[in-house]
Amino acid sequence: MSHYKSIVVAVDGSKEAEYAFRKSIDVAKRNKNSTLTIVNVINTRSFEAYDRSVIEHAEQSSQKLLNGYKSQAEAECVKNVNVVIEYSSPKTIITKELADLAKADLIICGATGLNAVERFLTGSVSEAIVRSAKCDVLVIRKPVLHAVK
Repeated sequence: MSHYKSIVVAVDGSKEAEYAFRKSIDVAKRNKNSTLTIVNVINTRSFEAYDRSVIEHAEQSSQKLLNGYKSQAEAECVKNVNVVIEYSSPKTIITKELADLAKADLIICGATGLNAVERFLTGSVSEAIVRSAKCDVLVIRKPVLHAVK
């Protein structure tokens, strides 16, 4: 098994992104001295018709989300944690810029995110990451709870 030095986890506030984040902590703890970079991409295409207050609200929500995740990771003894907010299309910027910037050797993401309409029309962010990443990718699905008989 390879040692991951730089782990990028993409989060968007969805439940599956929460599972991806939880898995990123596990992976970071197993890979001592690795750096965990938690990224949230504000999709600027979604805001073309909105005023500045909507964008400011998105920025505040993103900062709150990332700060909460960073605190959780540090509380679980992940020593090297970075947070990044970017403005673009998450499908392109995660693998084309953020992964390179972080020198990522692993990207972790949820199988689905918040935007069901865009996923239906153009495919999911996780699908785009798997297709274009230059490093390993771990796609996390929501756990299936089995009924006890």
